[in-house]
Amino acid sequence: MKSILAALADTAKQQTTMLKKIAKAQGVTVAEWQLLLKLQAGFDTQEKLATEMQLDTSTLSRQLASLVKKEKLSKEAVGRDRRQLIYTVTPLGENAAAVINADYEKFEASIFDKWPQDEQNLLRILLNRLNKSVERTLSE
Repeated sequence: MKSILAALADTAKQQTTMLKKIAKAQGVTVAEWQLLLKLQAGFDTQEKLATEMQLDTSTLSRQLASLVKKEKLSKEAVGRDRRQLIYTVTPLGENAAAVINADYEKFEASIFDKWPQDEQNLLRILLNRLNKSVERTLSE
């Protein structure tokens, strides 16, 4: 039998593989999908996004440029010197994010469809406890 952390690592790999497949079907990467979600939440400038997502400027710039090229985002120069950019999710981007969200929810539901609600709740409690234990151990 695998150790707890080894089993979690294997499950995380499987989840990541499926998430990549779901995002790729919409023509974006997982990181780009997460960026779309942050933009939908109101983080509309590179500065706000960099702070919220804890990304360096060059990585974020590449991701934003890619989404603009894929027509999932539009950008508008604002301010006196027109150097600040405001990003807006386009209808194509809105649709991609919605489809990925729905497909991911279906994936999650299919995993737990045979699990009673009390077992799902117990797993959630135990995973949260594990997360806090790991955080505590790392901060020591």
